[in-house]
Amino acid sequence: MPLTTLATPEPGRRGFLMGTALGATAVLASLACSVQAAGSPTRRMPVIFIGHGSPMNAITDNGFTRRLAAWGRELPRPSAILSVSAHWLSRGATGVGIQERPKTIHDFGGFPQALFDVEYPAPGHPAFARETVGAVKQTPVIATDQWGLDHGTWTVLKHLYPKADIPVFQLSIDYDKPAAFHYAVGRDLAALREKGVLVMGSGNVVHNLRATDRGVPDGPSASRPWAQSFDDAVKSALAGRDDRALVDYAKLEGAATAVATPDHYYPFLYALGAAGSSERAKTVYEGFQSGTLSMRCLQFG
Repeated sequence: MPLTTLATPEPGRRGFLMGTALGATAVLASLACSVQAAGSPTRRMPVIFIGHGSPMNAITDNGFTRRLAAWGRELPRPSAILSVSAHWLSRGATGVGIQERPKTIHDFGGFPQALFDVEYPAPGHPAFARETVGAVKQTPVIATDQWGLDHGTWTVLKHLYPKADIPVFQLSIDYDKPAAFHYAVGRDLAALREKGVLVMGSGNVVHNLRATDRGVPDGPSASRPWAQSFDDAVKSALAGRDDRALVDYAKLEGAATAVATPDHYYPFLYALGAAGSSERAKTVYEGFQSGTLSMRCLQFG
């Protein structure tokens, strides 16, 4: 089963083609040969979702990045971080990165050279990555070394864990699958929390690059009613842990414009699924960048 990374439907993003010979048989073989993850977790890890916004947040000092830095000090130290980023979309399969040293991917264009110069040299965790192959029951997962850490991952981890000393690996989003599938895969990932893995979704609850207001300063409210309405609807559903409504997000007010394409919403569903149904969502940060990009950040557990 080949794994193809999809060029995303939003403008200004680079697509990557990953050809791998790993099929279902090879996946099972790699799982059988996996090494047991070293160390024992001291506690069950929480689940987090981060609205990552512009790549420029990696090198910008603002209220959002300062909150990320403080949040990193508040979180228990994980054995590893599993990131589900809006910027690794695959087609027809789900991949997991097994690199010892995942590369920093600068998957954007038109930004200052200083941003391209940033590296996030965190190690990978091949053993946990291969455990993920077995943990996900919804679909076969393909172990691959053909990706790395894209900007949905490293731009926020640069503030959360600036020393880059915690292993990080990514799981791709099969863009051919519906919302309920991504929520269900998140449920499967919950087992990794018991082993000290921090499950992190990175996207934006409201994300429509064709409808941003670039000149609008960061603020607590959206510049357009549809963005505020959808963000408020998500917040309300989270307060009651109405997961069904959040999976069936297209019925929420403002959804047609707020989630014009679901690439940035799906990481939120992975985090929601990985959170136990009794775990309340703690709002860590809320507000908007570029008028309509919701920077909502959440913690469960």
